[in-house]
Amino acid sequence: MGKYKVKAKDLRAMGPEERLRQLEEWRRELIVLRYKAASGTLESPGQLREYRRNIARLLTIMREEELGIQRKQGEASSS
Repeated sequence: MGKYKVKAKDLRAMGPEERLRQLEEWRRELIVLRYKAASGTLESPGQLREYRRNIARLLTIMREEELGIQRKQGEASSS
C-alpha cells in the first residue's frame, strides 16, 4: 500500500505547473480507481486511500504557498 504515497518534500520541490499537472493526473486516476472498485476489479483498496491522501497533501502544500506559510523540514502540524 505504501508504494503509492508521495512525500511532502517531493511535492514541495515541484514547480506550480508541475503540481497542477500532478493534481489533474491523480484526480483522473482516482476516478478510474473508483470505477474499478464499483465493478469489483480493484487490486488493492488501499490505492483509493493513498490517492485521496496524496491529493489532500498536494492541495495543502498549494494552499500553504498561497498563504505564504513556510514549514521547516520534518515539522508536523500541532493540531
